[in-house]
Amino acid sequence: MTVAPLTRPTRLRPGDRVAVVSPSGPVPEDRLLAGLAVLRGWGLDPLVMPHALDVHPELPYLAGADEDRARDLTDAWCDPSVSAVMCARGGYGAQRMVDLLDWPAMRAAGPKVFIGYSDVTALHDAFALRMGLATLHGPMTGAVTFLQDVTTQESLRATLLAPETVRTLGLDGARPMVPGRARGVTSGGCLTLLAAGLATGHARTSPRGGLLLLEDVGEEPYRIDRVLTQLLRAGRFDGVTGIALGSWEECGPYAEVRATLLDRLAPLGVPVVERLGFGHSPVNVTVPLGVPAVLDADAGTLTLEVPALR
Repeated sequence: MTVAPLTRPTRLRPGDRVAVVSPSGPVPEDRLLAGLAVLRGWGLDPLVMPHALDVHPELPYLAGADEDRARDLTDAWCDPSVSAVMCARGGYGAQRMVDLLDWPAMRAAGPKVFIGYSDVTALHDAFALRMGLATLHGPMTGAVTFLQDVTTQESLRATLLAPETVRTLGLDGARPMVPGRARGVTSGGCLTLLAAGLATGHARTSPRGGLLLLEDVGEEPYRIDRVLTQLLRAGRFDGVTGIALGSWEECGPYAEVRATLLDRLAPLGVPVVERLGFGHSPVNVTVPLGVPAVLDADAGTLTLEVPALR
């Protein structure tokens, strides 16, 4: 089945409320507060959910109990005063709470803007599958990149408040790994999280006719090879029309990473662009998932056919 565009939420306007949740790992309070100040500077009204600063007493890599993290996200989504939900950070833990969310209640609450990346890939897939909702693969409130990089901030601000102004995505360093041009609906995220969702019963199937976005952090080339091979064997790349690659920070020398990516992806015979500028990188461009776009590997661009938000 060819992947279809997903429902796009409505753009934000000054004064809109943005709920901040921690579905994965704990966020330092000083970084969270700095991120809230950025949102206020855009004229938005951030709302910190009750368990956003929690730390699990026995499992300190989690931002509190699974049930509390799920309740925060469910309550934020179902609050009629909230227009968007932004994650505070990634890390690990979204998979532990994704099945605890009240999906029927969230569907009844209607579409809203959802923002995050890294471990939040598990939630991007869940929103696509269970709500048919387009989401934003973008920076998080407590992420260092969001706090320090102006380009990262401006990419998200424009996407939220003036999405028609950011239709062509990509940094100057983007270049073709495999030349060509392709059209499709965007999907993807963190490579290892996409693989971790396989066989759960709630993983997305092959995005046939779609554009797949991939990035990761802290994975050596042989582990990237292993995960790509797993996804290839599982059919996750079947019918993909093009691939956009983001950052591969802390994954070893880029020449070795690139050789692995080229070896695994070039045989697919589809255009592949590298270094597009999203993910765990000094600059993290906001990219919508579930939106039709054109990938031009030669030009190093991803051009949205419609704005990310309505």
